[in-house]
Amino acid sequence: MTAADPDLQSFAPRRRFRVGARWLPYLLSLPALLVCIGILIPFGTAVFYSLQRYRLSQPWARQMNWGENYLNFMSDPAFWNTLQVSLTYAGLTVSLELLLGLGIAMLLRESNRLNNAISVMLLLPLMTAPALAALMWKLMTNPNFGVLSYGARLIGLEEFKWASDPSTAMLTVVIVDIWVYTPFIMILLLAGLRSLPKQPFEAAALDGVPPLFVFWRITLPMLTPYILTATLFRLLESIQQFDIIYAMTQGGPGDTLTVFQVEAYLNFFQSTNVGRSAALLMILWAITYFLSSIFIKNWLRLRERARGDA
Repeated sequence: MTAADPDLQSFAPRRRFRVGARWLPYLLSLPALLVCIGILIPFGTAVFYSLQRYRLSQPWARQMNWGENYLNFMSDPAFWNTLQVSLTYAGLTVSLELLLGLGIAMLLRESNRLNNAISVMLLLPLMTAPALAALMWKLMTNPNFGVLSYGARLIGLEEFKWASDPSTAMLTVVIVDIWVYTPFIMILLLAGLRSLPKQPFEAAALDGVPPLFVFWRITLPMLTPYILTATLFRLLESIQQFDIIYAMTQGGPGDTLTVFQVEAYLNFFQSTNVGRSAALLMILWAITYFLSSIFIKNWLRLRERARGDA
C-alpha cells in the first residue's frame, strides 16, 4: 500500500488547533471587555443626554445646554427634597436591617438542624420579587380591608393610614424593605460568623470572659469585613430603590417618597424631560460611586491590618 491509500489516511493523526500562551489572557478577558462595552455605551448615552435640553414632546427644541440641568438643581427645592428622602430612606433601611440581620445571625450561629431549617425559612421573603412583595403589603395595609389595618384598629390605632398618609408613608415602605432584604444581610453575617476561627472563643470561655465582652472585643472586630460587605451591597441597592416605593406609593403622597429613581422615572415618562432625568441618574451614580469608594477603602484597610496581625 502507498501513503495515499485511504485506509492509511484514516489513521493519520489530525492537527489540533492550539492557542498560543500569549493570546490566552486576551481571550479570557474578552467577556469582561464585552460587559464593559455594554456598560459604557448606555452610561455615555446618559451623560450625553444630561448635557442637553431635551424633551420627547418637543424634539425640535433639542439642543446642548452644557450642564445647565445640573446648575438648575442647585436652586430647585424638589431636587433637595429628593436627595434628603433618598439618603433618609437608605440610612433607615440599612441601619435597621443590619441590626436585625446581625441579631438573627447571632441567634442562629450554632449549626444544627433547627437553626438551618429556620435560616432557610427566613430566606423566603428574599425569593419574592420586591414589586410583588410591595403589592402584597399594599393590600395588607389597605385602610378599608387590610389585615394589618384591622390589627392596628384592634390595638387602638383607628386612623393609622399606612402608606396613604405622608406622616407614616416612609415608615411603611421601610417596613416592607426590611421584610424583603433583612434575610440578605442575615445570611451573609451568618456565613461570616460560622467561618470565624473557634480558638479565640474557646480561650475566652476557659478564662470566664463575659459574653458581652466577647461580642464587642472578639466577635464584632472579626466580623467587621462581612458587615462592611453586607452594608455596601444594601446601601447601593437601597439608595437606588424604585420597585418597592413605586409599587406602593408612586413616590407619594405628594413628594414624600420621591427618591432619585422615582423622580427620574416621573421626569422621563410623565414630563418627557429626558435631559433632567438623565442628569438625576448621573448625580445618583456619583453618590453611589462616592459611597462605594469609602466602603471599599475601609475594607482594604481592614484586610491589610489583618494580614499585618497574621
